[in-house]
Amino acid sequence: MSGPLDGVRVLDLTTVVMGPYATQMLADLGADVIKLEPPEGDVMRHAAPMRNPGMGHIFLNANRNKRSVVLDLKQEGGRLACLALAKSADVLVYNIRPQAMQRLKLGYEDVRAVNPRIIYVGAFGYSQRGPYAAKAAYDDLIQGAAGIPWLLKAAGAESPRYAPVIIADRSVGQQVAGAICAALYYRERSGKGQRVDVPMFETLLQTVLGEHMGGYTFDPPLGPPGYARMLAPGRRPYETRDGYICVLVYNDKQWRAFFELIGRPELAADPRFATQETRSREFEAAYALVAAEMGKRDTAEWLALLEAADIPVQRMNSLADVVADPHLAAIGYFRSVEHPSEGRLRSMAVPSEWSESVPEYRRHTPRLGEHTREVLREAGLPDAQIDALLKSGAARL
Repeated sequence: MSGPLDGVRVLDLTTVVMGPYATQMLADLGADVIKLEPPEGDVMRHAAPMRNPGMGHIFLNANRNKRSVVLDLKQEGGRLACLALAKSADVLVYNIRPQAMQRLKLGYEDVRAVNPRIIYVGAFGYSQRGPYAAKAAYDDLIQGAAGIPWLLKAAGAESPRYAPVIIADRSVGQQVAGAICAALYYRERSGKGQRVDVPMFETLLQTVLGEHMGGYTFDPPLGPPGYARMLAPGRRPYETRDGYICVLVYNDKQWRAFFELIGRPELAADPRFATQETRSREFEAAYALVAAEMGKRDTAEWLALLEAADIPVQRMNSLADVVADPHLAAIGYFRSVEHPSEGRLRSMAVPSEWSESVPEYRRHTPRLGEHTREVLREAGLPDAQIDALLKSGAARL
């Protein structure tokens, strides 16, 4: 065994981040993920920095444990080879618009005709039941549609901006992986494959509106949308005498401990701070109080005092600090691996921890077309047919 999904084969037609991130999670959990790339390769291969062309850093961090096959799906030979791969796959996942899959004659019915048990998963911009069905979608656009830049401006940013992480692609990618696992479980019970759509916009809204429905949760509304604590301009790392620190004084016990720590126990009776409900209406006053106190001591001093008082606190790390974090070092979160073409790489661990069926690093991130011949042979194509595909350009090594 090499993970809980050992024996599951995934035909991965995705590119960029959302789909590859989802399928890497499946690959980390033991699935045999066959990454089917166009002749030019996944566009994210070309995002610098890189040691060699076509092996950019983001691609390396979203495609380990996979095998790469190059097929030109616009050629009939490439399309038929793709269907041959789909015949033995448990899952086919794509992230172009469904209309493009139909034009390629690789829609659900086309694939289902060769494999009725296939789980056919589309991860794209918008539900196909609404007027946005055919719109293009990228992380920035979906962040904008879901209100994230507006929220950052409302929370005190100088101007609207996107979150500086690929939050739509990665959060929706997790939902894609979860949906695939659920569909596999359903098929185990029922014997039935199915089509599953995971639209980015509607899925990201679960994250955004989970707290920001606010008063709109009620019909008629009890107030405006938005979660006041998230939108409070004071919700940010606090400045100390020598840096910044992240503190969250949250429940009644922690607030009483904080008031004792700063020598103002009488504030526990202040109506602004006395209960969780009143604090939920006075976030700005609460944050301002903490901010004023944090400026009176050094970061290390506050860390020691707050931890001793059992008040939640953490350093504000830079990205370099994260890579050097002692906790991550203790659990082996980063490990050095030798890639056959890229040399030594720093690889992140699978974050979940298992008592059985432990996921592991099994394969390096593939070079473009590295496994074309190997995978096509496994699909039953004879060498003469593979050679013909290679000669025509419908397949490439």
